[in-house]
Amino acid sequence: QVQLVESGGGLVQAGGSLRLSCVASGRAFSSYSMGWFRQAPGKEREFVAAIRWSGGITYYADSVKGRFTISRDNAKNAVYLQMNSLKPEDTAVYYCAREREPYGRGDDVHGFGSWGQGTQVTVSS
Repeated sequence: QVQLVESGGGLVQAGGSLRLSCVASGRAFSSYSMGWFRQAPGKEREFVAAIRWSGGITYYADSVKGRFTISRDNAKNAVYLQMNSLKPEDTAVYYCAREREPYGRGDDVHGFGSWGQGTQVTVSS
């Protein structure tokens, strides 16, 4: 069972930046597509970004395109989310997730089955 540990959340003013990190335990990290999701109070969890296991292809929700960048470092078993130009509506708990099956495309939001504990991001206006 993989363990995912997120870090890097915090309080930031609108227009600011944060970088989230997620470190995975175990082997075969490089075989799995990874994603970031978020859940705001009173709302359902939503997809934010994903990166294919090979690292060459990324996907973003329309609401974050051009502001957020997902990346990975397979040597460190880590995936990152660089968040720029943050808005109050980005406030949420951000979760790291791993796709259920190895070598997947990473483009199916329902294909992620392992989750971290989440890290809180709060953007003040």
